[in-house]
Amino acid sequence: MKAYLEPAEITLLEKSASSIRDKLRIRILFHLGCRVSEALTIKVDDIDFTQHTVAIIHLKRRIKLSCPTCGTRLGAAHVFCPKCGEKVEKSQTEEQEHRRQRILPLDSETLKLLKEYIDRGGPVVKGGMQFIFGINRHRAWQIVKDSSKKAGLPKLVNPETGKVHNVSPHKLRDAFAVNAVKINASGDGLRLLQEHLGHQSFNTTAKYRKVAGEEHKAWYERFWQTTGEKRYPPGKLKGF
Repeated sequence: MKAYLEPAEITLLEKSASSIRDKLRIRILFHLGCRVSEALTIKVDDIDFTQHTVAIIHLKRRIKLSCPTCGTRLGAAHVFCPKCGEKVEKSQTEEQEHRRQRILPLDSETLKLLKEYIDRGGPVVKGGMQFIFGINRHRAWQIVKDSSKKAGLPKLVNPETGKVHNVSPHKLRDAFAVNAVKINASGDGLRLLQEHLGHQSFNTTAKYRKVAGEEHKAWYERFWQTTGEKRYPPGKLKGF
């Protein structure tokens, strides 16, 4: 079973979309490799048609818990404050919002489709701002799932957990990352990919090298070729 989609399969996914909006959403998720939450917050003003770029805003919220008596930072499992020893009946909560922005390049075909979509009046106005997509996260997932069924695409397996999933917006991000690594798996290539995807940790980016690479398989094949031991194809093992 496959772990990721090939570019040709995502082309089929685009063609199966029922509207220009849905086609554009699928294209942006793959061609930018962005998170679905990032795609849904793209505004018309974020797109620079002259420079061929788009500004991606990533918002991350964290909840900070603290002791109501002395203000010491607490973990979710704390019953007593580690500093003052008071029993924590109800901790104080503070929501912290981290806002990060990165500028990503856009290919000419995606820009052309964006311009056509905007000229048709596709963007949705919310709070005085023009958002490219005026739908929620759940609807975005449903559109990708429905389009994948129309395209006849297979379900995908998570290479880390072995669980099987439907094609989802995040699988398009995965496909971008895996195919980028297949093209350039050098240190510089991985660092550029880390910056493009907005990963804080390099280890998060490096996992795509493991998924995309055939190094282990090639190493294993070379090992047996070197030893000269006769190998048998699956189902033809000697003695079985």
